Amino acid sequence: MKNLLLTAIIATLLAACAKSDKNNMKVNSEIQKKASEFVSFALTTDFSVLTAKEKQILPLLLEASKLIDDLYWQQAYGNKDSLLAGNYDEFTKKFLQINYGPWERLNNNQPFIAGFGEKPAGAQFYPTDMTKEEFEVWADSLKTSPYTIIRRNTDKQLVSVPFHVEYKEKVERIAALINEAAALTEEPEFKKYLEKRAKALLTDDYYQSDVAWMEMKNSALDFVVGPIESYEDALYGYKTSYEAYILVKDIEWSKKLERFSVLLPELQKNLPCTPEYKNETPGIDSDMNVYDAIYYAGDCNAGSKTIAINLPNDERVRADKGSRKLQLKNSMQAKFEKILVPISDLLIAEDQRQYIKFDAFFENTMFHEVAHGLGLGNIVNKTSTVREALKDSYTSIEEGKADILGLWCVYQLNQMGELGQKEMMENYVTFMAGIFRSVRFGAASAHGKANMMRFNFFQDFGAFERDSISGTYRINFEKMQEAMLISSGLILKIQGDGDYATASKLIQEQGIIRPELQSDLDRIGEAGIPRDIVFEQGDWKW
Repeated sequence: MKNLLLTAIIATLLAACAKSDKNNMKVNSEIQKKASEFVSFALTTDFSVLTAKEKQILPLLLEASKLIDDLYWQQAYGNKDSLLAGNYDEFTKKFLQINYGPWERLNNNQPFIAGFGEKPAGAQFYPTDMTKEEFEVWADSLKTSPYTIIRRNTDKQLVSVPFHVEYKEKVERIAALINEAAALTEEPEFKKYLEKRAKALLTDDYYQSDVAWMEMKNSALDFVVGPIESYEDALYGYKTSYEAYILVKDIEWSKKLERFSVLLPELQKNLPCTPEYKNETPGIDSDMNVYDAIYYAGDCNAGSKTIAINLPNDERVRADKGSRKLQLKNSMQAKFEKILVPISDLLIAEDQRQYIKFDAFFENTMFHEVAHGLGLGNIVNKTSTVREALKDSYTSIEEGKADILGLWCVYQLNQMGELGQKEMMENYVTFMAGIFRSVRFGAASAHGKANMMRFNFFQDFGAFERDSISGTYRINFEKMQEAMLISSGLILKIQGDGDYATASKLIQEQGIIRPELQSDLDRIGEAGIPRDIVFEQGDWKW
């Protein structure tokens, strides 16, 4: 009898284990599918354009970038090693690394591993038990600094800790590596920038290094590094995240863009809004260049991959010097060929697919970055910056501005005769296809909300129509142009007024994926079209 009972217990336990294994296999299968939606792409370039010294510098920049990646893990999640040490299959580990944590960035930050709850809105920048009310009544001059992390002291009171103190060990090592690279550098402007950037990392004062970066015109190498963007801070949008890019200039493509930088004041003057919302002059030292990216680290590598850069973010530097617009051509080409073209073949009306062009995709992306430097950095009454006034809504509204004003820039330059024989329909149709590509990133990120606001505004305005039989979209040229102008004026006014209430309402009502669009996005996934790219990087051959 005892043996029979023991046998029954063992059988029950084995069945339970088998059921558990089956459930785990189902979960892993789903994660495998998600991880496979990121198509691999090798980051490389023509290294023959670099000198022997520049090639010596690359391993130092690579080591510094890997440490930057570790810092971003700390800010976004916490202890990377303990998370990745879990008993996960290769696909789960890959997906954890793509997302820098157990929350799926392109799916509203939903947890994809059991045992993890909702992602903290403030990531690791604030105590998880801190309330907004507590933060807002707290009198501290550094609490809104982009370069402080908020902690509790031994008395449980809030304190601001500078990044260079919180991350002292790694920051000092990164700075040492950058100084070592600077010592090898033969190009004077690049040397000056590297030296000042190393000092900035140790002090969290980036103004001088930003100016030096703006003045760097002749280097074939570039190294964008530091705590830069504030997307990770979804609580307030104050705190910046560490990231790094190692870049090699494409001289030939860069020459094509030289003439556009001098046109920025004219573009600002012609913005489709009343004078008070364009009453600033962009810095005339702005420049545009094209690069191949050969390494991404930190914030720019999390989830969807950045394909263009517009920096610095400091409004003082923008006012004095302008900004630099860096187009990452190899990453851009990968997304166009592997993702945007297949999406167009599925969702764009057949007779309009002829307008899908890489040059139009490049222009739309490039002028998105140009548009970040247009409009106002300070609100009309000069009491605060736009960033401060719009708080947590700023990044979504700013990305929305860059989306629509980028398209307007192409239109305006075409009106000015600066783009030769330009067919605007190419830019409009490619822009529309680009929205389908980008909205697959979800509506949780600033870019995602911006894409949805644009899509929903265009749809409500009648800028495009969806054929219910073929499930394809057709652009209405005249209404697209009108919608672009009206939307541009609206968003410039929100920013100029520092209108937080209207900005928040717009994001809440328009920054969502509607059911019909979701069904079309599901079709894209079912067709096996990649969601984004993931990089093979750092193993360079020359």
